Amino acid sequence: MKKALITGITGQDGSYLTEFLLAKGYEVHGIIRRASTFNSQRLDHLYRDPHNGDDVRLYLHYGDIGSSGNLSDLIRQVQPDEIYHLAAQSHVRVSFDLPDYTGDVTGLSTVRILEAIRRADSHARFYQASSSEMFGSASPPQHEETPFEPQSPYAAAKLYAYWVTRNYRDGYGLYACNGILFNHESPRRGETFVTRKITRAVAAIVAGRQQHLYLGNLDARRDWGYAPDYVEAMWLMLQQEQAEDFVIGTGEAHSVRELLDEAFGYVGLDWNQYVRIDEKYYRPTEVDYLLADPQKAFARLKWQPRVHFRELVRIMVDADLELAGLAAPGEGRSILEERYDGWHRWQDQVASMEKGTR
Repeated sequence: MKKALITGITGQDGSYLTEFLLAKGYEVHGIIRRASTFNSQRLDHLYRDPHNGDDVRLYLHYGDIGSSGNLSDLIRQVQPDEIYHLAAQSHVRVSFDLPDYTGDVTGLSTVRILEAIRRADSHARFYQASSSEMFGSASPPQHEETPFEPQSPYAAAKLYAYWVTRNYRDGYGLYACNGILFNHESPRRGETFVTRKITRAVAAIVAGRQQHLYLGNLDARRDWGYAPDYVEAMWLMLQQEQAEDFVIGTGEAHSVRELLDEAFGYVGLDWNQYVRIDEKYYRPTEVDYLLADPQKAFARLKWQPRVHFRELVRIMVDADLELAGLAAPGEGRSILEERYDGWHRWQDQVASMEKGTR
């Protein structure tokens, strides 16, 4: 039985990767931060209580990617075959507000793990979660040989992690690779990321719980894919004979405006009535256009995205409608009926409010 160690296991990618590896027969170990509240909701459906005699192949360890000693101890204890480093301060806009923290967590954590692998003389194969944000202002489409032009503290930190991964591969012979993943989303995406922020707002507006959605740059274009597809690519990178770096994306880009068109249009709404621009959501240096050229991954990994833009948006809207109570599983009413009932209730409330102000 292979063993995998995952940092950031409680995040979107970590939870999907855990599902994928468990289905492959792995024993999975994850590093989680100690907190006074539980933060493992994305993994709850995978947990098995050893007291009930269940087959346990998922283990969570308290740890700190800011501590070299702690990481070394965990690697010696678990003795993993594969290490997936997914943990980071991954919100680009927040990195401008917390640049030093972002540099430490997103950049230096990578060298801590690599050095722990080297010192332990471990055979573990290492995956570094690199980011398309490293390309920054480089002209699209971007591929493995495109020069990096980072435009944020987050991108700069990821670029340090990218190069130190290559340095340990070349200098020490570690099996270490970078997955340069373009934007990948799902219903498990964090609520402050623009895709999930939009789909949650759609559900809240339909349910009559929200009136406006505040956003920044609507003209930014991104290559958006489906997170469960992308964790398969992570795994495939560590199954190759030699470690290499790969760009992972769909090969098509869409603007935030197009995302609004698709999400609001799916429930019959015009987003122009609800969206407001707030300058605080603009970045000091913007990244206008990220578009993957994933031909190397298509050819070498035999990987292809299964879910594309329109289906992705609809998956996310449906999930947030269900979370808003508009599509309870097992009930006879369709999602569409619930959607429009919620919409009509909201319209009635708006009409009543307007009447009261006259």
